[in-house]
Amino acid sequence: MNRNSDSAGSLEAPRIAIDAMGGDAGPAAMLGGVARALKNDRSLRFLIVGHADEVRPVLDQLSLPAGSVDVLHAPDAIEGHEKPSQALRRARTTSMGMAIAAVKDGHAHAALSAGNTGALMAIAKLALRTMPGIDRPALTALLPTLGDHDCVMLDLGANTECDAQNLVQFAVMGSAYARTVLGLKKPRVKLLNIGTEELKGTEELKEAAALLREANYLPFQFDGFTEGDQLSRGKVDVVVTDGFSGNIALKTAEGTARFVTDLLKRAFTSSLRSKAGFALSRPALHMLKVHLDPNNHNGAVFLGLNGLVVKSHGGANAKGIANAIQVAARMARADIARKIEEDLDNFRAHAFAEGEAAE
Repeated sequence: MNRNSDSAGSLEAPRIAIDAMGGDAGPAAMLGGVARALKNDRSLRFLIVGHADEVRPVLDQLSLPAGSVDVLHAPDAIEGHEKPSQALRRARTTSMGMAIAAVKDGHAHAALSAGNTGALMAIAKLALRTMPGIDRPALTALLPTLGDHDCVMLDLGANTECDAQNLVQFAVMGSAYARTVLGLKKPRVKLLNIGTEELKGTEELKEAAALLREANYLPFQFDGFTEGDQLSRGKVDVVVTDGFSGNIALKTAEGTARFVTDLLKRAFTSSLRSKAGFALSRPALHMLKVHLDPNNHNGAVFLGLNGLVVKSHGGANAKGIANAIQVAARMARADIARKIEEDLDNFRAHAFAEGEAAE
């Protein structure tokens, strides 16, 4: 992995490759996010990958610091409806494929796209490959909670079936992510299950729980199982599950949030008295809206690859893109791959030593 490539520059001033053609709003939202991110952190550098005829007019309207942005022309773009197999065949000439290639070749520390998730996952896995000791990469994101910080959850859809070793690897990667992005010294890790009792769940979950209980030398605290209704309570920092269950849990949480907000809108417009109540409750409702706004939690990450790839919501605005950029920059500066490698090496060394002792 080209973590400290001269062409990408210093990790203190990370260079991020932006797929300018991805997302619902295309270059306008992506480059608006770049401008917003640079206002908060002028040390950032960007490689804007997209069709030059569409990218440059947008850049000309933005007052960006000199030398902060380079443009790489990409003649094609991945469409939202394309199957991963189709995207793979023409990845080399697309903005998404070329952004990921920039990470592979050491020209960028991370790639960010708001485009087709399946295509991004397929292209990234083929181009970057998995890290030593990682069998499968996992899609990781932050979920809002009632606690002091968000909750890390993985896998959110990359792997529909996982064995115990996969879940242990996810726990290691999720812990490293929580330490990097949330600043936690020893994150609380739990496995998503249908109950908190040790006897509940699949054999894979039980085996993973046993392995994690024994790994008390790793920089996280394993607290057993959690159920879906506890994800937002702020009592866990990292939730580990297979991609099938994780994606259902994520979509259910997002749907519930939309249901509650739509229900409140309907209730507050049902009568004159309720409209008056809305006026009085506006500050509290604004706080609720901010807390549930996906733009404030934007930036899912493919962990376990030999390079950083961040996935933005397709409908993210400039604020959401800027948040995703901050996630990418924070992980690049912290060299999260090194943390994952160290924790995995530690886990394997202890497992080997215990195996030798058993013999």
